[in-house]
Amino acid sequence: MKSIYSKFVFATIAIIIISTILGFFISNTYYHQYIKPLNDEKNVSVANNLAGYIDGEAKLNLEAYLKSAASMGYQIYVVSDSGYERYFGANFKRQNLEKEAVDSVLKGEVYHGMKEFPMETFVTGFFANELRNTVGVPFNYQNERYAMFLRPDIKLLFSEIHVLMGWMILIMFFVSVILVLIASKYLVKPIAKLTSATKEIQEGNFDIKLDISRQDELGVLARSFEEMSLRLSQLDQMRTEFISNVSHDFQSPLQNIQGYTQMLAKENLPPAEKAQYIHVIQQETGRLSLLTKQLLLLTSLEKEDFYFKPAAFQLGNQLKDLVQTYLWLLDEKGIAITYNIPSVVFFGDSSLLYNVWENLLTNAIKYNKENGEIELSLSDESDCITVTIKDTGIGMDTGEMERIFERFYRADPSRFRGIEGTGLGLSIVDRIIKLHKGTILVNSEPDKGTEFIVTLPKL
Repeated sequence: MKSIYSKFVFATIAIIIISTILGFFISNTYYHQYIKPLNDEKNVSVANNLAGYIDGEAKLNLEAYLKSAASMGYQIYVVSDSGYERYFGANFKRQNLEKEAVDSVLKGEVYHGMKEFPMETFVTGFFANELRNTVGVPFNYQNERYAMFLRPDIKLLFSEIHVLMGWMILIMFFVSVILVLIASKYLVKPIAKLTSATKEIQEGNFDIKLDISRQDELGVLARSFEEMSLRLSQLDQMRTEFISNVSHDFQSPLQNIQGYTQMLAKENLPPAEKAQYIHVIQQETGRLSLLTKQLLLLTSLEKEDFYFKPAAFQLGNQLKDLVQTYLWLLDEKGIAITYNIPSVVFFGDSSLLYNVWENLLTNAIKYNKENGEIELSLSDESDCITVTIKDTGIGMDTGEMERIFERFYRADPSRFRGIEGTGLGLSIVDRIIKLHKGTILVNSEPDKGTEFIVTLPKL
């Protein structure tokens, strides 16, 4: 029994059976505790009425009267002091009445056999067709003492309607089992589809269409599964592109390094050419080093619980120190920088945020025009801080702005000829800002410059 279908069917049928047995136990207990004394009292009243009528009619034909009474749905046993003994109505299955009970009724006492019938687990006293399961009353007939023991005839009491109800319950049970089988199949079918889809994903097929339109929990699960498969497909595509991009970005500088080292091995190489080749090799090794560092940083950022370590630090001083660090590059390119940086204490990861400001500032320098300008500002508001870096560089069009935060994305190389990049810097920026629950907005136009606006909430 490994399938969920068979388990569900078995569990449902087991519940039906257990409920039936439990219901019997409860009803059996209820009968013995509450209904049995009432039955005893009711039948004693019937027996007393019969005995009272016999006592009052001296010329009564006793046997004819008792036969008539028995035909109304009773089993009757009559015994007298002189040894008269007769049964009326249906036979008792067990004639197990004790002599002491007979003697006590003949002496004028009432016998409560129904009330005192022992409680048994699988026998409801109402159905026990035994002589001891009766009520007994005394009566006088023709100057002789008699004892009459009486109980309802269960067979006569069960009319056609009772038989019909019994068949109805039995049919309901079997119909319930059949419906459980059908409903289980209906319920399990989506799960079988999900199992099959899981195997397809395991084999690398992420194009999954389950065709499950249900609105219940299984329908929600199916739609979530389809969304997950789509996300896995995107991740697989991103992984493939990532490997391809990394391989390409490593291959190109490695080929350059290999080529120029072979050229350096030539004899009688002029010093000027030798210095040029060494410079190229240094540039390519620096590019490889930067790419490796950025890849390691991106990998670390995925583990935010381990890497993200916020603390209070002086954000204004951090930005001022960054500007001082790159003044030589600004002077070299003839770029003027103006900044408005008040003293602001911020709660965040200072080392990660330094990567954000450094990436944005170096991009503003790298993609700026000769003798261009850069504006850097920091504003402190009640619930957040905002850092704005605006340049007068070559700018971007709408399509480029939509993709600049993708890993390894590089804009049209014809517009960025001579500008090297890894395509990872802004991906790192975006990830760090999201770790701080912040946002980054980009405003840019081709040949008019770019503005980055970073908003970070105060934690």
